[in-house]
Amino acid sequence: MQVDTELIFRLATEHDLDRIVEMLADDELGSTRERYEKPLPESYLKAFKAIAADANNELVVASLEKEVVGVQQITFTPYITHQGGWRATIEGVRTSSSERGKGIGTALIQFAIQRAKERGCHLVQLTTDKKREDALRFYEQLGFIATHEGMKMKL
Repeated sequence: MQVDTELIFRLATEHDLDRIVEMLADDELGSTRERYEKPLPESYLKAFKAIAADANNELVVASLEKEVVGVQQITFTPYITHQGGWRATIEGVRTSSSERGKGIGTALIQFAIQRAKERGCHLVQLTTDKKREDALRFYEQLGFIATHEGMKMKL
């Protein structure tokens, strides 16, 4: 299924923050780790300001007719490995629950891949929770391959 009208991708503004957190909290896992309340906790604004001030981070929203319907964060990182190459990491991908299945997620990822190419990255990577089986299938259909085992430590 495709989006009926044209998606517009742009950097998020502080005005978008409420909608972004709402989308992040709108699923089984997000509802347990996000705090979507009004007013939003100050921690979200602090994180937004840090991301916006960092030239190697882009918090991107997708809009349909001025309504924010998708979000993702793209982080560009230089590495000593791969001959000093750059990587793009995609995180926090969400689409509005009312718009899922319409191609917005695919368009978001394609946008991130294009940004990575524009920035000279040799690799695009992402992580998704193993409990998100639909997301795993989605990323595999887009050409991502589970080549590494990711590990995390909560602090």
